[in-house]
This record gives sequence, C-alpha cells and structure tokens, in this order.
Amino acid sequence: MYCIETHNLTYKFSGGDTVLNDINLQVPNGSIYGFLGPNGAGKTTSLRLILGLLKKQTGSISIFGQEFEANRVEILKNLGSLIEAPSLYAHLTAKENLTIWQKIYQCPKERIAEVLEIVGLANTGKKRAGKFSLGMKQRLSIAVALLHNPKLLVLDEPTNGLDPNGIIEIRELLKKLNAELGTTIVISSHLLAEIEKMVSHVGIIHKGSILFQGTLNDLHLKQSQSSVISFTTDDAGKTKDIIATHGLSPIHSNGVVTIPVVDKQTVAKINAALVNNGVQVYQISTVKNDLESIFMDLVNN
Repeated sequence: MYCIETHNLTYKFSGGDTVLNDINLQVPNGSIYGFLGPNGAGKTTSLRLILGLLKKQTGSISIFGQEFEANRVEILKNLGSLIEAPSLYAHLTAKENLTIWQKIYQCPKERIAEVLEIVGLANTGKKRAGKFSLGMKQRLSIAVALLHNPKLLVLDEPTNGLDPNGIIEIRELLKKLNAELGTTIVISSHLLAEIEKMVSHVGIIHKGSILFQGTLNDLHLKQSQSSVISFTTDDAGKTKDIIATHGLSPIHSNGVVTIPVVDKQTVAKINAALVNNGVQVYQISTVKNDLESIFMDLVNN
C-alpha cells in the first residue's frame, strides 16, 4: 500500500503554462522518499497540491489509502509538513510558538519539551524566533511538524540554511523517526548527495515530468550500468585500435581510452594485447558515475 499516490496529476498556471504533467507519485508506507529536481522543476507545486495548499485541477490524490478531498480533515490530523520558508511568530519564543500549535493539535503539553529537545532548541529560553538564525527557524518549523506525532512528514528543502553539523543532525533525526516510529517521510531537495544518505526511495522530476521513480537500489543500478573502465597508456590511439579488435567500441578522450564495464578476463586479455604490441600501460581503473552525474544525465536528456 502507498502512503501517497497520485494519478495523472496535472497543473497549469493561469497563463496556460504547464507546471506539472501527468505526475504519478507512489510513496510506499514506511519509506523515506527523496523528491529530487532542479529549482523550478515542480517539486514544491506537487507538494502543495498533495497538502491541499493549491486547488487540484486534473488527476487524483490519495493519502493513507483515502481520497484526499473527501477525507481532508482526517488526513491532515495525521500529517506534518514544512513547505518553503518557515512560518513562525517572530515575537514569540520557540516554546510559545509550539504552545499555540499544541492547543490547535490538542496534544499533551509535555510534547513541547520533547520536540524542542529532538530538534536541539531546548535551551533557547526567552530568545524570540525573529532573532533565530535561518537554521534555527528550520529546526523550529520541523518541531511544529513533529508536535502531534504525525504518520506522514512532508518536508520541502528542510536543510536549507543549516550548517554541516545541522544537516547531519536533521538527517539522523529523520532516519530515527522513520526507523523507530515508522513515520513515512517525503523530503524534497536539489542536493542529491545529501538525500542519498537517508532515503529508501527516489523520485526525480524535471520540467514538470517524472524522469525516474523507484528504490535507491534501482538508482544505484543505473550507476553501475553507466560506469566505464579507463585505460591510461603511452599511446591512446594505438590503445583504441587494439581494444576495438576485441569487439568493443572504445572512446578516446583527453588521452584516456574508455570502454563499458566488462568482466575481469576481458580486461586481462586487453592488457596482455596492449603489452604484446609494445604499448606501455600506466593505469587501468573503473570509473563510476556518482548519483549526481546520473541525476544530471537524466535531466539533460
């Protein structure tokens, strides 16, 4: 069962420009789903539609197995979110901000101290939120989202403004919530390297269309398929010709010859052929495209 599922979700601005085109998201229960794409790709628009912050135009949205529009209030009771900039009362302290939300959610008062401890704001005292750094505001907004123990967290670029230590802390916090409480988390970002460290599933969006959706392992498979073996020798032209006799299609670029990944036996045969033909082999190595490169390849193609 999917925690979030959309069918043919399409959205256009009033001017007629299509922002989303037939988006079919599938977020499994209990997953950490990384929703990735360049700025302006349609991530925030998708999340705002899912949360009911924008009026749906075409398609359907299901959350917790229920149609969103018909069950909106009940669904939102079990959902926490942070979309775009933190929305806080600048003249109030962290505790006072949470007290307002505690009354709205009607959750135990003790929960305020718990979430402040979780996000590292337990010792902010009487400091007003307006005096917080951007990173502290992000933390407080996440605390608001966690206050009522939601089954689903939807976070739009939650690590914006955080220093490296803050990013690590938020990452570990989200992984802990997912592992210990089974909280399903959807987290949007344009930072693939960071998302890779916490998610189980990935969706990549570009210009309003989904380019990839699946497990992180599926994306890693694309990584291995796009890896190459490189040969650095004293004669790249001759190296290319010799490798071609083995039924391969080598590429010569910047003095290095590359081929798709092959088995070790084939590499050994190529190496022996190069040496027997008087070519000095300096280095043979496997070059793996990182996930960020795969992401850019998907976007550029």
